[in-house]
Amino acid sequence: MTIRRRSPEGEKSRRRGSALLAVLWLSAALSAIAFTVANTVRAETERTSTAVDSLRAYYLASGAIDRAILYIQWGPGYRNPDGTAKYFQSPTRALNFTFPTGTAATEIILETSKLNVNSVLPPELMALLLALGAPPDQAETVTRGIVDWRSPTPGGSFTQFDQYYLSLAPSFRSRHASFQEIEELLLIRGVTPDLFYGSYTKDDQGRLIPRAGLRDCLSVYGSTTQLNANGVEPAVMRAIGIPAEVANAIVSLRQTTPLRDMSQLTQFSSAGPGIGRLSLAPNPILTLRATARPRLANGQLSDLRRSVSAMVKFLGPEWNPPYHVMRWYDNTPPVQ
Repeated sequence: MTIRRRSPEGEKSRRRGSALLAVLWLSAALSAIAFTVANTVRAETERTSTAVDSLRAYYLASGAIDRAILYIQWGPGYRNPDGTAKYFQSPTRALNFTFPTGTAATEIILETSKLNVNSVLPPELMALLLALGAPPDQAETVTRGIVDWRSPTPGGSFTQFDQYYLSLAPSFRSRHASFQEIEELLLIRGVTPDLFYGSYTKDDQGRLIPRAGLRDCLSVYGSTTQLNANGVEPAVMRAIGIPAEVANAIVSLRQTTPLRDMSQLTQFSSAGPGIGRLSLAPNPILTLRATARPRLANGQLSDLRRSVSAMVKFLGPEWNPPYHVMRWYDNTPPVQ
């Protein structure tokens, strides 16, 4: 039998091939590691940049609220040569500010443009929920839940809603007393985040149309009788008996120019008794909601937006300071 031996040249070629293959595998592994590290670094860099922009937007929005408070204080006392208000003239629904580092739009929301959650009648509450798009079954459940939450029970007995809440984790009971914060509505059976904060709906052309939420229509400091016509939501107008077409017409009218005289609404006087509940009465409690966009290094505005809000009560010049911040929200869902 003949035994063949590998030539030295063949052995060297085999070893060189194995070494080359090992180098190729090692290069591929190092490339994969480098690609993963590069992606991680890029993601962390973008996350850090977003966090920085969010923080800048927060301070812009906070500054806009501080400036809006000053403008509202100064409004009546400072005038331009033509007699117009230099800083603020009631009724004004928004103030837009431009800063070197970004922009901020501040909405001025009158609490008297909302229904009082502690006194609104169940039929009006039911009509409001239906106007906000809640199905009839959900609207009935929420209406009963709100009435149950704010109503005492004989001897502290448990209600059907109490039994439901106690079955949850964590469990709780209805307050059976007045609402202290409007966010308590989120605890009510049947109230969803979309119903509370608002959502979007599509029109006949498929465009997204913002829909108000309960936070825009109800307040613990809301009106028990007259509603401010410059800020009342269409859903609230429908709840008090104003037809939808008239409510939309009033909104269009005040978007053109703020309502300064009730005579501007005389054309709607035949729309029903609900019109009589609209007024222009001033209100010392306002919610200021500022949405800011920081400016990037290239001078353009960032796509990032952040909103903060404050509920402010203006006390008058005899107080120091002449206002009191009743509520402050660092992260407010932006206006729909």
